[in-house]
Amino acid sequence: MNFICRKILKDQLDILGIDYTVSGRGEVVFDTPLTLEQVAHLETEFALWGMELMDNGKSELVQRIKETIASMLENDESRRVKLSSYLSEKLNYSYAHLSNVFSETTYSSIENFLILKKIDHAKFLLLNEKLTLTEIADKLNYSSVAHLSSQFKKTTGLTPSSFQKLILKRSQVSRKFRVNQ
Repeated sequence: MNFICRKILKDQLDILGIDYTVSGRGEVVFDTPLTLEQVAHLETEFALWGMELMDNGKSELVQRIKETIASMLENDESRRVKLSSYLSEKLNYSYAHLSNVFSETTYSSIENFLILKKIDHAKFLLLNEKLTLTEIADKLNYSSVAHLSSQFKKTTGLTPSSFQKLILKRSQVSRKFRVNQ
């Protein structure tokens, strides 16, 4: 759990006077069961920060799957490993079990989530690293630039080059607007 999440959590639990402990994995364990009013308050406050309460093992496992996929995409060597093998090894469950829990909880597949994360990463690389599509396709373990471009367009509705142009145009308009104010 990162610093900001811990701070928000601590502040909200302190406001409500709730006693808790945080495990090594960032799980919060409450000393006494929460009232419905406390749960509602926490859900409302956490939603403002894009956070949510997870109250069962399936939701926790889905969160761990998402975090594991995110960390996989951050590591060049891990991206080369087959997703099913990587998740099974890191989370100590069969891929079939992980896939079923993920689908039941999110109404989407792990593969779709991976594609969304890879496209988000591709957007970041396009805008911040100034890499070519060939370099990005290789970095994200796509079989070809055409495959990356196809998934990019299917996911965003734009080709990677159209996306770059749109963002560039928006930033120019934004700069003009700030200068003219």
